Amino acid sequence: MPPIPPNITLASGSRYRQQQLGQLQLKFAASPTHIDEEALAGETACALAQRLAKTKAWAAAANGIDGLIIGCDQTADCGGRVLGKPGTPENAQEQLRFCSGREVCFHSAICLLRTEDSFQQIQCVETHVQFRPLNDQQIARYIARDNPLDCAGSFKCEGLGIALFESITSKDPSALIGLPLIALTTMLSNADIQLL
Repeated sequence: MPPIPPNITLASGSRYRQQQLGQLQLKFAASPTHIDEEALAGETACALAQRLAKTKAWAAAANGIDGLIIGCDQTADCGGRVLGKPGTPENAQEQLRFCSGREVCFHSAICLLRTEDSFQQIQCVETHVQFRPLNDQQIARYIARDNPLDCAGSFKCEGLGIALFESITSKDPSALIGLPLIALTTMLSNADIQLL
């Protein structure tokens, strides 16, 4: 097996993304960054996700982390409206009511930064999700059981949130959880890290 450098950092505190990165059998550290995640005026969901992924990677570098840093973020867009993390059960209820019976496009952005030469790669992977028609009671029960308050779009597809959907369409099924692994493996290869 080719040597894998130990200095890989995931600039995220998400246990889901950590589990995903663990699938690649990489040795890595997790170092969450805290940045302003407010959208800029007129910023699209994809542009916001890419900017935040890049900002997280560079913020980790500014905190003295070196090597390869993985920054990631996810946003959602429904009917031209950007859906962020709800933060409260009331906001989650409103978001899911808005998404009921509609298609939502999730934008999962990833930035791979190599600090030694500032080599960076950024990509945004789209996932189209068709929500089932949902009534208020179903939405309230879901929120109470899965507590998706820190998730863009107010659901956890790796949990009970999968029951909210009629279909999922994506070139990278891992992207909806938050870390597009197919894109990441390509980026790692471009940075001379071979997994196989």
